[in-house]
Amino acid sequence: MQIQFNTDESVEGHEALGRHAEEVVRRVLGRFSEQVTRVEIHMSDVNGQKAGDNDKRCLMEARLAGRQPIAVTEQANSLHQAIDGAAQKLKRSLDSTLGKLADQRRSAPPAAGAADLDSDD
Repeated sequence: MQIQFNTDESVEGHEALGRHAEEVVRRVLGRFSEQVTRVEIHMSDVNGQKAGDNDKRCLMEARLAGRQPIAVTEQANSLHQAIDGAAQKLKRSLDSTLGKLADQRRSAPPAAGAADLDSDD
C-alpha cells in the first residue's frame, strides 16, 4: 500500500507530520493492504492563518484495485486529531464496502457448468 501525503499552502508539511500520518494509516488500515493500492492524504487549514475551532482538515482517499476510490473527511482542532479521525472513518468505510463485496461473492449463484464437475459419470 502506497501512502501519499500532501498539504496546502496553509499547512506546514513537516516531516514529523507526514511520518505520523503514515504510521496512523499503516496501523489503522494495515489489514486492508491487499485490497488498497494507495492512500492519499490531503491536509489543509480551513481558516488559513486565522485561529478557529475544528479548522484543521484531513481528506483521506483509498484507491482500491478495480474499484472506485473511497474518500472521507475529518475536521478537528489539530492536524494530528484530523488524521486520526479520518483514518478511523476510512477504516469503517472500507469495512462496510469490502464486507458488502464479500457478501455478494458468497451469495452469488454458482457459475454455469459448476454442477457438471461434481457429477460422477
